[in-house]
Amino acid sequence: MLFNSYEFLFAFLPAVLCVFFIIGRHSPLAAAGWLALASLFFYGWWNPHFVALLMLSVTGNYVAGRLLSRHQRTPAGKRLLALAIGCNLALLAVFKYSNFFIATIDHTVGAHLPLLDIVLPLGISFFTFTQIAFLVDAWRGIANEFNFVHYTLFVTYFPHLIAGPVLHHKEMMPQFADRRCYRLIPANIATGMLFLTIGLARKVLLADSLSQYVSPVFNAANDGVALNMLAAWTGALAYTFQLYFDFSGYTDMAIGISRMFNVVLPLNFDSPYKATNIVEFWRRWHMTLSRFLRDYLYVPLGGNRNGSARRYRNLMITMLLGGLWHGANWTFVIWGGLHGLFLCINHAWRYVTRGALVRWETRRSYRATSTALTFLAVVAAWVFFRAPSFHGAFNLLGGMAGTHGLALPNALQPVVTRLTGHHASFVQFVGPWQVLSPYGIAEAKKYLALIAISAAVVWGCPNSQQVVGRLTQPASSIRLRRTDPVALLSGLGCGVTFIFCLLFLARKAEFLYFQF
Repeated sequence: MLFNSYEFLFAFLPAVLCVFFIIGRHSPLAAAGWLALASLFFYGWWNPHFVALLMLSVTGNYVAGRLLSRHQRTPAGKRLLALAIGCNLALLAVFKYSNFFIATIDHTVGAHLPLLDIVLPLGISFFTFTQIAFLVDAWRGIANEFNFVHYTLFVTYFPHLIAGPVLHHKEMMPQFADRRCYRLIPANIATGMLFLTIGLARKVLLADSLSQYVSPVFNAANDGVALNMLAAWTGALAYTFQLYFDFSGYTDMAIGISRMFNVVLPLNFDSPYKATNIVEFWRRWHMTLSRFLRDYLYVPLGGNRNGSARRYRNLMITMLLGGLWHGANWTFVIWGGLHGLFLCINHAWRYVTRGALVRWETRRSYRATSTALTFLAVVAAWVFFRAPSFHGAFNLLGGMAGTHGLALPNALQPVVTRLTGHHASFVQFVGPWQVLSPYGIAEAKKYLALIAISAAVVWGCPNSQQVVGRLTQPASSIRLRRTDPVALLSGLGCGVTFIFCLLFLARKAEFLYFQF
């Protein structure tokens, strides 16, 4: 079931909310159980067979967590922790990486091994990482609350189950144990609707509209078509903004839906394309995954405690594994490796320029240049993230670099001829709008408008939490500012936006991170 569907918005969500608060007036534990059952129904809507797999994972990790809590920081507990984590990773490996390993072996030795007929369960990476964090916290003595109903809800909680955020046990269990969570709070409903509307608009109006300019370009590159520079950049930029609005839109919707149940999910995005360096980018992009990789992989590997060489090694290992987590394809590993390399270069740059960097960072020109370079590095890496093969990725990157020529409007042909003295062989002259789109003037104008709007939203507008923060007070005492005319106008604007988004729900496009 998709957040951006009529059945979710007008049937599932209202029904679950109403019953949750009705039951919550009499029994908070029963209300938590209802929400857990509703979450399992939500998960099983796509494929009921995987509900059993999810509950097997939940039950096994709950039992392991209780045992670990009795053997905190002991050798026996450490062995049990290794076994429990190994079981989780084995489950992930079977469903997500079996065919990847088989294909890699087959390509290496030519064994002609048949691939397995395995369907990837939705959200398996997210609920596996969530429970690995719980196991580690139980062994460390950080996770101490073991109500099975609350734990089941913690793992299966439908707003985050399919595509995150990656949750910590310690930030969710106290909320489920708080009786105030089960009372209807109108201000939280309103705040949740604001987040939900913003996320829905990002997904439906921007991400899904940009998607039509992505697949044709990447498919053409994968088929060996020599794309000119502007055509290649058309697809790369479209995907860069599509992924941003698709994933941040899902996260905003998850946060908003959860807020309606009086549960606060951690933020996952903080305007990452505004980052001035790649370190800052990862502090802003998919923040809960970055936190998980830092706390449960980078730090245990040694972090930056043993010198620069070890730090760079640990960064590369962390990002390579982070890339593999995203998908069972070597292109994801290369994507992770590129970001690991970018992080190493960033840390080296900061070390070399440590005396002058503080002074430079106060200059607007330096920050603008740094933001542009960081964005270009991210765009180049996204090509590997999206491309189905190395061939397609390198072909598209070659087109972006201009190795396949450049298309310019016919009106510029005399200028180029005058400057070069002859017709430049690498320049192709086409109709004024064919430069951006082979589908005609209307599509080219639409593409330009979408890119312009996307850039304006990314770099010129406040992000979702800033918008909602303008309309509400901090989460500890959320109350709408009814006397604020800006808040009233913004609320009206959100209502109109929500209604407008409903016109596009028929497309029912899945969220990109569902496949991870």
